[in-house]
Amino acid sequence: MDFLVNLSEGWQFSIQLLVVLICLFYGAQKGGITLGLLGGIGIFVLVFGFDIKPGKPAIDVMLTILAVVVASATLQASGGLDVMLQIAERILRRNPKFLTILAPFVTCFLTMLCGTGHVVYTIMPIIYDIAIKNNIRPERPMAAASISSQMGIVASPVSVAVVSLTALLLNADHKLAGFDGYINLLQITIPSTLFGVLMIGIFSWFRGKDLDKDPVFQEKLKDPEFKQYVYGDSKTLLGVKLPKKDWVAMWIFLGAIGVVALIGAFDSLKPSWGQKYDYKATLESGTTLKWTPEKGDKGVFTLKDVKIADVDNPGEKIGLDKAVKADKLGKVEEGKVEKVYKADKLGNPDMDKISMVHIIQMFMLLAGSLIIIFTKVDPKKIGSNEIFKSGMIALVAVFGISWMADTMFAVHTPMMKSALGDIVKAHPWTYAIMLLLISKFVNSQAAALAAFVPIALSIGVEPGIIVAFAAACYGYYILPTYPSDLATIQFDRSGTTHIGKFVINHSFILPGLIGVFSSCCIGYVLAMVAGYI
Repeated sequence: MDFLVNLSEGWQFSIQLLVVLICLFYGAQKGGITLGLLGGIGIFVLVFGFDIKPGKPAIDVMLTILAVVVASATLQASGGLDVMLQIAERILRRNPKFLTILAPFVTCFLTMLCGTGHVVYTIMPIIYDIAIKNNIRPERPMAAASISSQMGIVASPVSVAVVSLTALLLNADHKLAGFDGYINLLQITIPSTLFGVLMIGIFSWFRGKDLDKDPVFQEKLKDPEFKQYVYGDSKTLLGVKLPKKDWVAMWIFLGAIGVVALIGAFDSLKPSWGQKYDYKATLESGTTLKWTPEKGDKGVFTLKDVKIADVDNPGEKIGLDKAVKADKLGKVEEGKVEKVYKADKLGNPDMDKISMVHIIQMFMLLAGSLIIIFTKVDPKKIGSNEIFKSGMIALVAVFGISWMADTMFAVHTPMMKSALGDIVKAHPWTYAIMLLLISKFVNSQAAALAAFVPIALSIGVEPGIIVAFAAACYGYYILPTYPSDLATIQFDRSGTTHIGKFVINHSFILPGLIGVFSSCCIGYVLAMVAGYI
């Protein structure tokens, strides 16, 4: 494989990008867990073919996904999700005339509460039943509800996408001033998402012909069997008396989300362990160096429990009271080490507080355990339900994709920054388009963020732009291949929700474009008001 290593950087990048795209396209085509697994092929080619040092998978993101998915799956297994769905149905059936506006908000809020858009499968038959019984074209509320359920992901306190984006921004080398992560992100994404959902509802209210004026539908109704199929049995949770334990499970889950939001809003509630500090080493020559304790720089200076390299005594270890620097000839200078407290813009010392990533992980595991304790749910049901299965697929996808992307793009960051940095800085909207297309390739908002945000940050995209255009991570409505969209088509027995002759002209494309575009516009305005841009 020496010939690959000896190619110019441009050729290496082109071949590596082709390998990554093949893995993404094939994985998306096969669906399911394949997308994450194919990351292994990409990493193998990069490491053994191009002699690239493996990057790092998004471990914090993956662990948070695991905690959130387990808690949500426990909620479903306990029956707590049924309570939410019953409340949602009650709201919709009381206001059938406003179904096209209300249905998208209901599915969006369900996603925001549960952290996954897969809750839409249960509510969709109810939306169809209300629409068809009130002579409302089912395509209007159903397509809008399907799109809105996925838009709610980036506004959910417990979604994989929000957690991923928070972790990526907080761990970035160039942090966003005034951005503490979790709550600050939701302050932008929640109102911008809800505005996008409103725009979807308003557009959908007027789309398509009313059923009594649709000649194609009226012609089909002449067939008695089709009419019975369209107006068949009602699907409802109303009148079903849910056991007390279901309500307990729901309140435990919502309570955990509420506490997480409260801790995120008030720093004083976060456990802290004193002030953060770096170490400053002053050498005999007067040179001053700064670094973080765990990041010793091989061959230049070392810290606690880090072996000295390229010096007179290469096996020696030193403590934090002593600093060394070696030149190319192995000559060592010694100096003293002292603490340097980190401070924010106002000069106030930063505190070593627990991160919101750990808070989310902790309270999601706590919520799941409390649900098991107080509702006596069968643990076997947790690992076999839809939320758990889809969550594990997302976990594998983020693992494979983030590791492959970090391995490849970290090597070529300087070249990409030189080639693309100025373009993205001059035209910030190009970031949103790239993220939108990547989302379609990987069919996952979290995976798209994990794959592209680190690259965007490395080539100079401002963190404020990434926050403003967070909604652009949802682009898999472009082609009608996502499970929730396909399921919605099947739930609409009238046939009004459909895939067009040219595939791209399907029922979800316009609501999706309108929702994401309007959400990004409002997100940009809110980010400017917050001072992020």
